[in-house]
Amino acid sequence: MDTKPCTSGLSENAVMITRVADRQWHALEDDLVVGRGYAKHRPDGRLFVGIDAWHDAAFDRLAEAMLSALPAPLYTVVDEADVELTAGWRRAGFTTRRREWEYAVPTDPRITGLDELLPPPGITIVPAGQADDGLLRAVDRAIRDEVEATIGWQSMPAEVIPRPEGDTIVDPSKYAVAATPDRYLGLIRVVTVNRPRIGLVAVRAGEQRRGIARSLLAHALGTLHNSGFTEAWTEVHEFNRPATALFEGIGARPMSSNLELVR
Repeated sequence: MDTKPCTSGLSENAVMITRVADRQWHALEDDLVVGRGYAKHRPDGRLFVGIDAWHDAAFDRLAEAMLSALPAPLYTVVDEADVELTAGWRRAGFTTRRREWEYAVPTDPRITGLDELLPPPGITIVPAGQADDGLLRAVDRAIRDEVEATIGWQSMPAEVIPRPEGDTIVDPSKYAVAATPDRYLGLIRVVTVNRPRIGLVAVRAGEQRRGIARSLLAHALGTLHNSGFTEAWTEVHEFNRPATALFEGIGARPMSSNLELVR
């Protein structure tokens, strides 16, 4: 652990940067901690950084120390409404990689208009926790390959839930699927921590525009509504027009936007 202080530039009260752990830094001013920085790997292997500082000088010097010690590329996520924090990362050389809109999604079928929606003929919705593991993994892999070959998986919501290396199914019990007798055509993943999050809804390329995604949403949101939740939330990439139309079409409201920045 490198705990030798370092300084960058001069000010009336110089800010000193100390590396207190492998991927943790403190900014000190008159022996008072005025900022903290950290770095951690996401499940997809990318290295994300964060800084919480009292003022710009502490932020800039933490960023300088961290960037000189960490390998590129580096990523961070900010609330776009946080103008000061966004400006700090831009001063450090970060640029926008993607923007995601966060939506509040009503669960009441009388609001969503999904109260009488039925799956397309020949398709049934298998509730979360009841899907066949092999068929679930097969449709997940197929959808990922199809998306990657077209718009790229980076257009889908960022995945931050830990999972075993190489395993794209976070927890099979969180997935409901649209099924035919011999295969699955689509899936939806809902994870509830403090509030329900729709982390993924996707349908095989050759089966789209049949109402399967709406049927999956109708099932998932109806289940949440019956469990007492009035809203769920989800993120949509700003250029994912079909997903935007899908959620806004059932009354989802954009609440905020997040920026993923990269250097």
